[in-house]
Amino acid sequence: MSDVWRLVGLDVYDCYMNMAIDEAILRRMSAGLAPNTLRFYRWKPSAVSIGYFQTVEQEVNLEHCRKFGIDVVRRITGGGAVFHAFDGELTYSLIVSRDEGRVPNDISESYEVICGGIVAGLRRLGVEAEFKPINDIIVNGRKISGSAQTRRRGVVLQHGTVLLMVDVRTMFSALKVSGEKISDKMIKSVEERVTSLRGELGRDVGFDEVFEALKYGFGKALGVEFLESKFDDEELKLASDIRDKKYKTRWWNFTRPVDHPSGFKLI
Repeated sequence: MSDVWRLVGLDVYDCYMNMAIDEAILRRMSAGLAPNTLRFYRWKPSAVSIGYFQTVEQEVNLEHCRKFGIDVVRRITGGGAVFHAFDGELTYSLIVSRDEGRVPNDISESYEVICGGIVAGLRRLGVEAEFKPINDIIVNGRKISGSAQTRRRGVVLQHGTVLLMVDVRTMFSALKVSGEKISDKMIKSVEERVTSLRGELGRDVGFDEVFEALKYGFGKALGVEFLESKFDDEELKLASDIRDKKYKTRWWNFTRPVDHPSGFKLI
């Protein structure tokens, strides 16, 4: 097993390129052309990502998103719709060969191992985080991080978010909330279930600070060291191609895979 994995940190891309890069690494790793990789990134502009099996019209307030320049993209992982605020969160992705042996084959166990990196990183920041099955991190009973996973071509891809700050009203405006009008009571209810680093630490927390803490946390949880690097030209070329042919297309984002007449495949 390799004890040194690649780390690519604090990239800023739009939602289509972010999802395309994750998939490009997965594809190249399955072909033996990319190392195990931990990546941290942000979304510009802010975006909504929906789970692989979701229906975009049911989950996203498309009119609001168009009006305020919020992009929308379908992930290759499952789970629910997520609002990604440019200034409010840091996203990670871990792409690792299943042959590596660091990630358990059991999905529930693998979530606990990988999310252990977030727990360790947040504790280094002074936040008493804990893992809540199947894929959440909580602090004082409130959610601060969620993750989603897929396994394809002998590779595990898990990505998720860590909230630096949260604006529930903005988040709900981009998402559809059971057809109900957004109310102060509803906002308060969600704020009682969701938290952020700013809320827990009582101060602004910088992206560089969180990056360094999570780098430490993942290294501790997985028993590896990280070598900071950049993507090579071939990876970015592949990612750009996947972005244009898949993630930026209407057929990918607006047609559920199970409803598509061709039965298009995940990758």
